[in-house]
Amino acid sequence: MTTEHMIVEIAKKARRASRQIAAAETREKNQALLRIAEMLDASEADITAANQKDLEFAKEKGLTSAMMDRLKISRPVLDAMIKGLEEVAALPDPVGETARDWVRPNGLKISKIRIPLGVIAMIYESRPNVTVDAAALCFKSGNCALLRGGSEAFHSNMILADIIGAALDASGFNRNIVQVVPTRDREAVTSLLKQEEWIDLVIPRGGEPLIRFVVQNSTIPVLKHYKGVCHVYVDKTFDMNQAVDICMNSKTQRPGVCNAMETLLVHEQAAGEFLPVIMTELQNKNVEIRGCEKTRALFPHVKKAETKDWHEEYLDFILAVRIVDSMEQAMDHIEEYGSNHTDVIVTNDDKRAETFVKNVFSSMVGVNASTRFNDGGELGLGAEIGISTSKLHAFGPMGLEELTTTKFVVKGSGQIRT
Repeated sequence: MTTEHMIVEIAKKARRASRQIAAAETREKNQALLRIAEMLDASEADITAANQKDLEFAKEKGLTSAMMDRLKISRPVLDAMIKGLEEVAALPDPVGETARDWVRPNGLKISKIRIPLGVIAMIYESRPNVTVDAAALCFKSGNCALLRGGSEAFHSNMILADIIGAALDASGFNRNIVQVVPTRDREAVTSLLKQEEWIDLVIPRGGEPLIRFVVQNSTIPVLKHYKGVCHVYVDKTFDMNQAVDICMNSKTQRPGVCNAMETLLVHEQAAGEFLPVIMTELQNKNVEIRGCEKTRALFPHVKKAETKDWHEEYLDFILAVRIVDSMEQAMDHIEEYGSNHTDVIVTNDDKRAETFVKNVFSSMVGVNASTRFNDGGELGLGAEIGISTSKLHAFGPMGLEELTTTKFVVKGSGQIRT
């Protein structure tokens, strides 16, 4: 069987299985999720053995220590997978919820009912825990999942798929509701992206090159974000302690994630007071600063920021700093160089905060809060499958509700259109 033929077959199996999961009761879905959690816990030895094969393969390929760390399924990582399944099981089920209803003058009763999207393909790199997270979220929201992880996590993903499939079988569900693409062949990704007859949505999760490849090659709608060029803007009136805490948390808590601050914008009336304090704090954390000319006039030792730095998602202890003449210039900078991901204002002026919120069109706009809160769990969604910077059909962290859509249900008593 060719790779293309194999992909067509698993996509067809997912489509056939989608009717069962779309109609499943919440209680049945929750019981299956908890059974997956139990079976993961009981299969630690098998998971560790499979993961070790991937770690050895990754070492031969020369993956960085950071990538190796992301790939490893330690006991805490396994516990986090189990906890994630339990948390998703505890979340409200959006499927079947009435989003809105009304009655027309002719007596027709109209309602918008929340339904699953259908079959979701997810393409992602490393981190085998994503396999379990994505499966859980798609399953709870009534969708089938076709999962294609990175080649370096192949054995880990396959054992996780086997465990999930066995748990679904034991729970009375079709195991094709969750499938991992069973090959390392790169042609599988290209083939997967052409199955618009069977797949409803593609979600890529990983580096910008992967996401751009998916967007350029897919005939299926794609929900994506290319990168997170996130900004904190410190306005002309601000609370010093608050501003320092927000900036340090945004940049240094976890610099390698998409909601970390990459550029700090400071109003010129705040720069003289704020920058000496924040620069000291950043230097204490070994953050490299790349500053504009005004910043370098105050701190000559700072490396000059080039135009490319304003576009950069460093994912590292590097920060671009610019002093701006006004809030309008800060918002112009965000519009020109930002990625519609996460942008924050630190200010004591409620009216200026409101202006910022209305004029910055990112998936999360924050007021006096860290950029790190743009996360499904932190925003109260319980979990997320990723963050979308596309405005259609979801914008921001994608939780259970964002993995559904709505259909119209019309109930009449014999009405006909005249």
